[in-house]
Amino acid sequence: MKKIFLSMIALAAITVSCSDDQTADTNEIPQEAVDMSDFYLYTDGEEKAAGGCFSMQKLNQQLDKDPQLFQRMYDLEKRYRQNNAKKPGNGNGNNNGGGGDPEPPTDNLGVVTIPVYVHVVYSNNNENISDAQINSQMAVLNDDFRRNNNDANQTPSLFSGVAADTEIQFSLAGTFRYANSRTSWGTNDLVKSTYPPVTPSTHMNIWVCNIGGGILGYAQFPGGNSATDGIVVGPQFFGTTGYVAAPFNGGRTTTHEVGHYLNLRHIWGDGRCNRDDFVSDTPKSDRPNYGCPSFPTTHCRSTDMTMNYMDYTDDACMNMFSVGQKSRMRGVLVSGGARASLVN
Repeated sequence: MKKIFLSMIALAAITVSCSDDQTADTNEIPQEAVDMSDFYLYTDGEEKAAGGCFSMQKLNQQLDKDPQLFQRMYDLEKRYRQNNAKKPGNGNGNNNGGGGDPEPPTDNLGVVTIPVYVHVVYSNNNENISDAQINSQMAVLNDDFRRNNNDANQTPSLFSGVAADTEIQFSLAGTFRYANSRTSWGTNDLVKSTYPPVTPSTHMNIWVCNIGGGILGYAQFPGGNSATDGIVVGPQFFGTTGYVAAPFNGGRTTTHEVGHYLNLRHIWGDGRCNRDDFVSDTPKSDRPNYGCPSFPTTHCRSTDMTMNYMDYTDDACMNMFSVGQKSRMRGVLVSGGARASLVN
């Protein structure tokens, strides 16, 4: 009887082992393997007008208005972490520079082209920016996201190893022009409701209008309402020629806002040293940088990546996205991602 009992135990153990092997063979990541304990959306710091990006405050407002938005963005983040759990540095963030995310993402998308609609909303001739100015902005986007910009060689050696060609590029699909006597549009999406986005699921929409209040631009993160999806940029901060104003005359405001549109946070995480941007090859920091700071600039016992497009430095002093940021942006473009329908 004892032998029969022991045999039954052995058989049960084999059955459990086989069941475990079958589960492992599916390559599915158990839910408990996805650590979401560091995830946040709300930020409590006031962004300075000198920085000019209103995207995080805009997100706070949208979270207050739409009770389901948090869950949609939480699910988006969880999916990204599930899909990238076996790659180093995804969703853990804030290592110092050269560490983490040493390998480029393997999403099999190749080079992705995103079609763009530009809506020019103007109250005077200056704001009715020329086609040449629009084309100059498209050129900057393509150079910055493909790392073909002329100042790429200015990336310090500390960070040059993680500076990335994101393999994302942009094509101008059309320009719409609207004359309107309104002299400033604010940040409440009035310009979007007045001139709604065109096929926002398949095209990135950019509104070029005077925002006012010292705001250079703002963007909507993935997961938001399609009726307000897209980017708003002031005309004097759009492109490199025509009606542009230094020191934001290098087209980097739009590069920065497209980063938000593709799910990048500010590089300092909009908080203290332990607040994360969910990218591991960007350094810890507790504040934005302005102007053209000397290198190295140090906060939180690490060297700031002041030349990253997701900081607040002057256009002339920005020149890179990181490999980890590349992975994060492309994570919303893969099949099932929040912006997969943009892929062309």
